[in-house]
Amino acid sequence: RHTSATRGNHARSHQDQDRKRKGIEAVVSMSSVMRRVCVSPKARGAIPALFVKRLFSVKPEAALPPKKIAECPERQGLVDCERVVVKVGTAIVSKPDGRLALSRMGALVEEIADLVEAGKQVMLVSSGAVGLGRERMGLSKEVVSNVQNVVERQACAAAGQEVLMSTYDMMFNRLGLKSAQVLITQGDFLMPDRYTYLTNTLTRLCALGVVPIINENDAVTGSMQLDPSTSGRVFTDNDMLSSLVAAGTRSQGLCMLTDVDAVFTKPPDEPGAERIKVYTADREVVIGEKSTMGRGGMGSKIYAARVAAQGGVHCCIANGIDVRNISRVFAGTDIGTLFPPETFPSSKHQHWLAFSAQPSGMVGLSEEAVQRLRANQNEQDEALFNIRLVDIVKCDGQFPERSTVSVVDQHGKEIGRAQVQANSQEIQETIGIGNAKEISFHNSRLVAKAVDIVMMH
Repeated sequence: RHTSATRGNHARSHQDQDRKRKGIEAVVSMSSVMRRVCVSPKARGAIPALFVKRLFSVKPEAALPPKKIAECPERQGLVDCERVVVKVGTAIVSKPDGRLALSRMGALVEEIADLVEAGKQVMLVSSGAVGLGRERMGLSKEVVSNVQNVVERQACAAAGQEVLMSTYDMMFNRLGLKSAQVLITQGDFLMPDRYTYLTNTLTRLCALGVVPIINENDAVTGSMQLDPSTSGRVFTDNDMLSSLVAAGTRSQGLCMLTDVDAVFTKPPDEPGAERIKVYTADREVVIGEKSTMGRGGMGSKIYAARVAAQGGVHCCIANGIDVRNISRVFAGTDIGTLFPPETFPSSKHQHWLAFSAQPSGMVGLSEEAVQRLRANQNEQDEALFNIRLVDIVKCDGQFPERSTVSVVDQHGKEIGRAQVQANSQEIQETIGIGNAKEISFHNSRLVAKAVDIVMMH
């Protein structure tokens, strides 16, 4: 029995050795084939790098992609953007008769997909719902644009938004991308908590690889929607909405697509009109008529672009009829008009104070306080960049604590805004009191702290 057992063990041992030998020969044979395949120009990239790593236990070298250089040095910031906003107007997504411009929308979605593939997070602000709804419901432009027909406009927006969003969603799905609808109202910007929730949600959607498709919720905005001169509105069109979204989400780039090539010194159809390559605050621009299909005109686009720039965003206004201009803008090509970013303000909360919050009152400061704030607005040293009771010489309006107020100089000119720690009654009762320095609010002697003050340009 011992002998037969020993023979059995020897037989199994020979079988194991034979299997090992064949396995080694197979690996050696495969490795030689793999080496030839991997160095073959025709087959390079056909074999997954992970499989090569496991087979040879050698980590493949991963060369870093070369840094992209903009055609124009001043546009390098657009090339380096990681999170961007693309705004398209009604004239881009719709035909003159109100129907969808499907071929242009498809090309637009492909452009956004290319940006995502290049590693950018993209948000899309798209107009067009009212025009699409008007066409679907058989109403005329005159009826929808009439200030008295608010309900008709809201009904068109509700009907058209479904068409617009379903078309976008279908197109993005075909390219393997997810999209999300985000409808925004004025109150989302007026209230600081909702502003924070909104911007955080948009940022999170981008981080998850989703493309937020943003529009104003026209179905509930009311009659003010038709009157851009109405006071108390944070934005009157999607130009300003895209600007506030870009700054609020700390995006680095904003591409505003319109039906003209750029910002010109005068309407482009007039003799002598010249394209402005880089916009500066001292440039004089003659504004023509606004778009016949949308609410905004070139004046609103310039203002919105400057607001975005003051939020630290690289902004470019370009022609969207050729949607390939999107990739050209973020490749740094010399098209459209560039609005370089400014170093103001330093935080999302301060940008909200400057451009979204509606002041509930006013505080006037002494000349010494104004000079101190201006001298320290860049460093924002908490010991110097603040508003104390002794700095206030005037207070108008009735407001509770944590309200936003307009800060003015002795001539009544607004120099900034602040969120105050005291209500109007407490401030008014202490103006001119000699020991005002000793009065405190919530364990602080400051009416407004550095983080709650923003200086206006």
